[in-house]
Amino acid sequence: MELTTDQKGTAAETAIIHAAARIGVVVFKPISDGVRYDLIFDVHGALLRVQVKWARLHGGVVIIRCYSARRAREGLRSRNHTAAEVDALAAWCPDLDRSFLLLPEHFAGRRVFQLRISPTHNNQRVGINWADEFDFTVRLRRLGAVAQLGERLTGSQKATGSSPVGSISDHQRLPRSLFD
Repeated sequence: MELTTDQKGTAAETAIIHAAARIGVVVFKPISDGVRYDLIFDVHGALLRVQVKWARLHGGVVIIRCYSARRAREGLRSRNHTAAEVDALAAWCPDLDRSFLLLPEHFAGRRVFQLRISPTHNNQRVGINWADEFDFTVRLRRLGAVAQLGERLTGSQKATGSSPVGSISDHQRLPRSLFD
């Protein structure tokens, strides 16, 4: 059964929310429709507007659309996502069950962004966006979302947030330039 666009969006949002929650990021969903972002991440007090995308795998490449499309009276209307409207694109690729995170310097001004999961046929290395470099968890942790491991009384480990939030040093916080 082929999923509808709405079903794909719901599945991608659910996967992204789950990935964020696993590393201790608080996630909010806007009540009203019509905004250019789907979720808001609270990363140690900094709010990040996140647009969620369903990414598709084509050969050895994950393809992430950097625009939105909707039906209008005159036909299909598409619009690129900009840094003024969105702080990050989070994409989930169901074929890999992996999530990725792009910042405006990667998606602004582009229709699509491609991530390689396997080497090129001609062994090109320059100018390649490797999927591992855009891994959702790795990139969010670089922005300051750090889950720390805590011990339960039973001895098993679970992810817990930093306690208190202020214990994360200033250099680990989100750069304010993301929000200017």
